[in-house]
Amino acid sequence: VVEVLYFAESAEITGIRSETISVPQEIKALQLWNEIETRHPGLADIRNQVIFAVRQEYVELGHQLLLLQSGDEIAIIPPISGG
Repeated sequence: VVEVLYFAESAEITGIRSETISVPQEIKALQLWNEIETRHPGLADIRNQVIFAVRQEYVELGHQLLLLQSGDEIAIIPPISGG
């Protein structure tokens, strides 16, 4: 069981700031994103723009294997626009 934290636009899309989900302990980053997107299909709109962080370390949405531990935090951080 991991905690997914939603920030900025991802929080607006999901309507929540966090939730706990149950996923395999060993999962590829892209599979984890797909699990989250299945719960919140609107996130597909920002898939290519988000920064994904696991235990406060940035992760690309690719095929690298994540070794998750119960209680890990997964952050979904959309790009920050500024000027």
